[in-house]
Amino acid sequence: MYRCGITGATGILGSKIIKKIKFNFVIFKGDITKKKLVDNWIKSNNFDFIIHLAAIVPTKDVEKDYNYAKKVNYNGTKNIVDSLIKYQKKPKNIFFASTSHVYQIRKKFFKIDENQKVEPYSKYGKTKILAENYLKKKLKKEKINYCIGRIFSYTSPEQNKSFLTPGLFYKIKKNKQKTITFEGLKHFRDFLSINDIINAIRILCVKKGTGIYNIGSSKKFHLETIAKIFCKKFKKKASFIKSSKSFTYLISDNKKLIKFGWKPKNSFIQELNKFK
Repeated sequence: MYRCGITGATGILGSKIIKKIKFNFVIFKGDITKKKLVDNWIKSNNFDFIIHLAAIVPTKDVEKDYNYAKKVNYNGTKNIVDSLIKYQKKPKNIFFASTSHVYQIRKKFFKIDENQKVEPYSKYGKTKILAENYLKKKLKKEKINYCIGRIFSYTSPEQNKSFLTPGLFYKIKKNKQKTITFEGLKHFRDFLSINDIINAIRILCVKKGTGIYNIGSSKKFHLETIAKIFCKKFKKKASFIKSSKSFTYLISDNKKLIKFGWKPKNSFIQELNKFK
């Protein structure tokens, strides 16, 4: 059985990876920004893979304290990379969970592939591209295989209200009005089920995927549709404030991942139906 180090194991994605992927996981416990803790973890283990997920993710949290988010998302990654080099540990692969936020939002429907110029549209995206660049620069010299997965959108009832979909759900559930008015949902995004993301990470580790891969559905999903589905669940009507602003899109081109042997199997609508 593969021995896999994992950070961010207490998060939603990390906890589900541990349950669903049959690796022998060694969980990093503690503060990823503490270099000595990271050094001890790397030094004490010989990993086949490392799955690095630890990060401050909600954009609101990053905006609120960018310096701390940068410390976790960038310096935490730097600590892992530096320790691998320091102790000459060379796992078969290190998977780094990045984000679609490293790309620029489009005003026209356009599928973004991995060769597109990175122009982070959020501060969260900025922290991730800093980490990406450090990882690529340092590990390429050391000939350590790395894989960067730029994950597009997903949702879970376990996410807190700072994420878009749970925030909409609880707004609708608690609202006593028969008609609920929404603003700012004139956007299309790319959603995957969490199980499809987990399977993508498993394949990229086992098959030693290297370089950058978009992890997305390659399909556009209107945010207003999420509000309509949740309103229907509670027998309410959704009303949307008209805006002169144009639609925006952030949609993946996932051909590279498809060619690598991955295929999405789950419906995003099914994920929304899990909210109760």
